[in-house]
Amino acid sequence: MVVKPDWLRVKAPQWERIGNVKSILQDLSLNTVCEEASCPNIGECFNAGTATFLIMGPACTRACPYCDIDFDKTPRGLDPTEPQRLAEAVRRLRLNHVVITSVNRDDLPDGGAEQFVRCLQAVRQSSPQTTVEVLIPDLCGNWQALTTLLQAQPDVLNHNTETVPRLYRRTRPQGSYERSLELLQRSRELAPWVYTKSGIMVGLGETDAEVRQVMADLRAVDCDILTIGQYLQPSQKHLGVEAFIPPDQFEQWRVAGEALGFLQVVASPLTRSSYHAGEVQRLMQRYPRRRGDGVIA
Repeated sequence: MVVKPDWLRVKAPQWERIGNVKSILQDLSLNTVCEEASCPNIGECFNAGTATFLIMGPACTRACPYCDIDFDKTPRGLDPTEPQRLAEAVRRLRLNHVVITSVNRDDLPDGGAEQFVRCLQAVRQSSPQTTVEVLIPDLCGNWQALTTLLQAQPDVLNHNTETVPRLYRRTRPQGSYERSLELLQRSRELAPWVYTKSGIMVGLGETDAEVRQVMADLRAVDCDILTIGQYLQPSQKHLGVEAFIPPDQFEQWRVAGEALGFLQVVASPLTRSSYHAGEVQRLMQRYPRRRGDGVIA
């Protein structure tokens, strides 16, 4: 058994602030990936008044052995009130930047793209100054659904590659590394103004060379933003941690990623895909793009 090191300790959260955020989420019957996926940063993010909203859930049609989200091959139907409830939460929390993600919905022909669109449009209507990041599944390779989603003009399109190709069969058996890269490449081609983003977990048995190859592959499809974080085992039934990667290795990857041309690399043991996501606003100011350019009608 690999012993968790000191650098993975997190600060005790301020429960008063967490309670306020949880109260709003419960009042509006919303799910967050912070809670459903047992994120270690929930205290920090809730204390800051932010959350990553999990739509079309809480059950997922895939049973990835690293993930703590519940599995259900026949999940509930879509809730038509969800977009407005989410938009109201964004308004109440006064969010400058919001991340909207979802479970995998392989039971839906479009993978849930239309629900993403409805949520994005509702947020834009109620909080027009809020920037919107969508963290999407692979949509089972439905590229028309991806086009529909991009036509709604998110500010950031995030899709995680999660791990290195060699570990896909064990870690992400229903996913495809090549399909994930293609999704990011098509996003760049369809909507070049959208900032593309991806993230991977480490500590599952990958090598340094494999991590660097994933970084190179992501830059080959012109991905803008990369996150790298330590995998933590949610429970004994999930995949075990093969190694705890020291902070200096994350720093080496960050430097290497910037040398490859990523606009932003966030790499640390506690980094998660939407951790400190609001910092993307500074990136958008530094590397401005005009919304809507190049979107295929």
